[in-house]
Amino acid sequence: MTSWLSHRRVELHRIVRLGMALACLAMVSAQAVAARLAVVLSDDSAPYQEVYQVIRAHLDDTPHEVGRVYAEDLTAASLNDMRLAIAVGVRAAESLAALPDRPPVLAVLVPRSWYVKTGRARLSGGGRSVSAIYLDQPFERQVRLIRQAFPEVRRVGVLSSAEQDAMLDELGEILRAHRLSLVRQTVAADERLIGPLENVLSEADLLLAVPDPLVFNRNTAQSLFLTSYRYRAPVLGYSRSLTRAGALLSLHSSPAQIGRQTAEWVNSAIQGVTVRLPPPAHPAYFSISINEQVARSLGFVLPSETALEKRLGEEH
Repeated sequence: MTSWLSHRRVELHRIVRLGMALACLAMVSAQAVAARLAVVLSDDSAPYQEVYQVIRAHLDDTPHEVGRVYAEDLTAASLNDMRLAIAVGVRAAESLAALPDRPPVLAVLVPRSWYVKTGRARLSGGGRSVSAIYLDQPFERQVRLIRQAFPEVRRVGVLSSAEQDAMLDELGEILRAHRLSLVRQTVAADERLIGPLENVLSEADLLLAVPDPLVFNRNTAQSLFLTSYRYRAPVLGYSRSLTRAGALLSLHSSPAQIGRQTAEWVNSAIQGVTVRLPPPAHPAYFSISINEQVARSLGFVLPSETALEKRLGEEH
């Protein structure tokens, strides 16, 4: 009897070990399963292309297959057998939302206000998994940059559409935590911008640009910068192109940095047969650009771009 029990124990141990080994093998096999991914670009402009190229480069040593399609060419057939669609820009995300049959969607380089108000609901129809990497920098990071670059600033001005109201309430709270105040004015779609901007600049020490297409776009940016110069108010922008256009400095994430973060998310999200996207988030990686000519014209002496980036990174 004792011999029989001992034999049964040995057999049970073998079965348990075999089960554990098979489970581990199944997990490894599932994680190694190749997934087909569609990167949908809003258009063929250089920033969107760079995001795509960086995603491909970072996923080269994985079994995943990455394809590219433009929003204007997107059809249901473009997404056949795709495990995940990566929308680069709002136009790409809107094109995906218009398709009734689509895989989980990760939208990148999209404004937070768009995603929160309309994008998330449209993309997640039918309970699909969706997430986003925002175009915007987190307000906390922007305010810390203001404190580092402009220690004398006490009042931060913002001009925006009503779409941004909830976000600006959050900004106001963060500014108050840093002993700064918010000067804000909302503009309507059919309203001229210069009058409201002058109202803001008459009280604010600095103008914070937010990604609001109603305010900062290729048709309005030049006049907004010229008006801010007249008031001797520096502008903190959200892209390198705004720095080149006339912002004194900008806090932004490059297409390469967004592409890197996107690839990291894809690697962690696709495990076996399930796509588990992280919650929406602001960019993890960032850069600072300074317009030295504007700084000299306005009489500002700033730390270098590298020094400011290092300080913000250390505070994170």
